[in-house]
Amino acid sequence: MANILVYALQYEGAFNKNSLGAVSEAAKLAAEIGGEAHAIVVGQGVSDDLAGTLGNYGATKVLNVEGPEGLAQPVVDAMAAAVAAGDYGYAIFGGGLLGFEVGAGLAARLDAGVAMEITAVRVEGGKLVAERPILGDSAISQISFRSDVGIIISRLNAFEIKETGGTAAVESLSVEFSPFSGQATMITRGEQRGADVDIEGADVLIAGGRGLGAEEGFELCEALATAFGGNSAVAATRAVVDAGWFPYAGQIGQTGKTVAPKLYLAAGISGAIQHKVGMQGAENIVAINKDANAPIFEFSDLGIVGDLNKIMPKLTEAVKAKKGA
Repeated sequence: MANILVYALQYEGAFNKNSLGAVSEAAKLAAEIGGEAHAIVVGQGVSDDLAGTLGNYGATKVLNVEGPEGLAQPVVDAMAAAVAAGDYGYAIFGGGLLGFEVGAGLAARLDAGVAMEITAVRVEGGKLVAERPILGDSAISQISFRSDVGIIISRLNAFEIKETGGTAAVESLSVEFSPFSGQATMITRGEQRGADVDIEGADVLIAGGRGLGAEEGFELCEALATAFGGNSAVAATRAVVDAGWFPYAGQIGQTGKTVAPKLYLAAGISGAIQHKVGMQGAENIVAINKDANAPIFEFSDLGIVGDLNKIMPKLTEAVKAKKGA
């Protein structure tokens, strides 16, 4: 059973970027173990044309299931049916709350082994081995599977999206949903406070910590993010979120979100291991801190020691000047 099944979450005609990353990763891994990467889509009225776009990310087949979108149990039913009918040795999920819920439910349904919060997967002896950071990311746990199907659930942004230009055959899969799967219905989608803070998809992130001094300090971060323009956003550490200075939707770290922007600027952030977990994948890390011994300087590409209240406004003006604003 060398094929890999991936759950692709879609909403309003677009696929979740972590799902696309999971499809790309599954395609790479399947090729190494002599199999194929297949995707499964569950939703109401999902067109075959939309489902087929997953071929551009490496899927060779897409199973299109008509069913409730955004709920875990119907997806568990659909994936269990697909596994029963197909030749699948692994199921892979991109990071996110729904992926965790579906993956855990599928593992229980299939009596399968499950590895969660995975940051990398490799092939060893024709089998997949998942890697999961443990002990505050100070060590890496190696996880292999003895069950017929291995369930792999990644951290957010763990897998890179790669467009291959391929095509996928789309097949409709009829699923008989469990009675309990229909007990919950989606009435409406609500947005939590600060949900408009898009930090996972940002190319530039300006993150603030306790060194900002107060909630008003985030005005410096907002000004700099605005100066960069484009796909830029503001984020925060757990300490300032707990203090009520910034919404939880913008929290980065072990108990928040994992990000991988092109530029990560940390303003007044000490760099505790719990925060490092969530942002160490950034391409370029710049830190501003008045404490020259702050841990964040140990893994920054560029460190600036000084008063951020003086440095941030000057940096904002410099960015504006560079952009001709």
